[in-house]
Amino acid sequence: MEFVKPTMAYAEIWPIIAVLGVAVLGVGVEAFVPRGRRLVVQVVLALAGLVAAGAGTVYIAANLDVVAGRTARGVLGAGGSIVVDGPTVFIWGLILGFSVLGVLLFAERRLESGVTAFAGQAAALPGTEAEKRTQGLEHTEVYPLLMFAVGGMLLFPASGDLLTMFVGLEVLSLPLYLMCGLARRRRLLSQEAALKYFMLGAFSSGFFLYGIALTYGFAGSMDLAAIDIAVRSDLGNRTLELTGMALLTVGLLFKVGAVPFQAWTPDVYQGAPTAVTAFMAACTKIAAFGALLRLFYVAYGAERWTWAPVLGTVAAITMLLGVLMAIAQTDVKRMLAYSAIAHTGFLLTGVVGLQSPGDLASGQVTSLQAVMFYLATYAFATVGAFAVVMLVRDASGEATGMDRWAGLGRRSPVVAGVFSLFLLSMAGIPLTAGFAGKWSVFEVAMSAGLWPVVLVAILASVLGVFFYVRQIRVMFFLPPTEASASVVQPSPLTVVVITVGVLGTLFLGLMPGPVMELASDVGQFIR
Repeated sequence: MEFVKPTMAYAEIWPIIAVLGVAVLGVGVEAFVPRGRRLVVQVVLALAGLVAAGAGTVYIAANLDVVAGRTARGVLGAGGSIVVDGPTVFIWGLILGFSVLGVLLFAERRLESGVTAFAGQAAALPGTEAEKRTQGLEHTEVYPLLMFAVGGMLLFPASGDLLTMFVGLEVLSLPLYLMCGLARRRRLLSQEAALKYFMLGAFSSGFFLYGIALTYGFAGSMDLAAIDIAVRSDLGNRTLELTGMALLTVGLLFKVGAVPFQAWTPDVYQGAPTAVTAFMAACTKIAAFGALLRLFYVAYGAERWTWAPVLGTVAAITMLLGVLMAIAQTDVKRMLAYSAIAHTGFLLTGVVGLQSPGDLASGQVTSLQAVMFYLATYAFATVGAFAVVMLVRDASGEATGMDRWAGLGRRSPVVAGVFSLFLLSMAGIPLTAGFAGKWSVFEVAMSAGLWPVVLVAILASVLGVFFYVRQIRVMFFLPPTEASASVVQPSPLTVVVITVGVLGTLFLGLMPGPVMELASDVGQFIR
């Protein structure tokens, strides 16, 4: 058997190399840099790594047509295990951009009186002497953990085979399990969230791994292109194919938080440090949907009439359950968590609208274009909303009970107004980014003839307006009480995050064309 040396294409996978390299350097910083200097070094190192990876992504995007060994618009790296094409680069850009905002939120210190929101020592039990001794310490290990998670997020949607996809899934998940349990305040709630996320995440990873094994038994390969050939040839065991596809779907639906695998979402979003929640809510969903799109559009595109009805049903149930449960919430973070579940359903509505570009009229939005655009609109509003949640506090920390927000519009009209803008975008009100995003996914679903799913989506959107407007009513139309929380002045880092969220929400709502065209220009998956 002759050994064939794999083509690594180092230049094209530079963003992954840069991010993981900085993560390793961050571990070295923890070992050799004095504790008092670690925070600044880690923040600067993380931001430099993300900027370097972002610059590499822009360079790759500008030269996709001229890279050596290209297939259509893209290149295969690491022996075909990593696929760098237009959708990959677009998703990388989103992940890196919102990861920068995540680093800024992680570095916020003014809200906690000079320390970050992360516990000084994660292993110290709440209420013990060990915890008291570490209350003023900075837990700077979160920055290399964040970078490892970002590295996995970059690898996940760029995977050319199932094994690489599984590696990306685990690399992005394990650091998140740890970071969810590092909240400085409400330690037990945070540790409970981390344990739930870890247990359910490990369970879903088992499903995904078993699905890989069955798919390999069907296709004789874990390569997505080879699976596509096997599916189109219809030469393998049909039972193995469908069972493997179902188990892979379970693993991915858990990661995006779709029903019936959404149970972890509200508890984890509520218990994790809010900066981690913001980062996870935006970047994890972007990476997971990128992987889901590649799996179903590349490997199982020929089986669309098998998986589309199933995902359409999941989308409908996810939207309805998300909005109905959000109505019943009395905690702002849990309300946003169920809102995120509902948005997963809206995104799945776009996924099931798969059509080949040749079937579309000139200028019509493709399903891939619509989903990627929706991910951008969702992320701006989500990161901005959780950044605002960090500001509303009392003596015990963040005040996330809805009754504590009463009268906020009178005492801090700018903060309340900004939060209202993010809520209106999530509701899909015209002139906000959320409206443009929902319109795009509804359009592709209608073009594919999936009008029942679109009707459910419209109903869910109408119901969703209730709990978003209810929160606005609490802030602006209820008088403040003695229990009402106040807004703490943040550092410029959090101000930058909120400002970017506002500008992105307004720009994509008023002028969606440039980003929509950018999503269109990236083309299709090459494999």
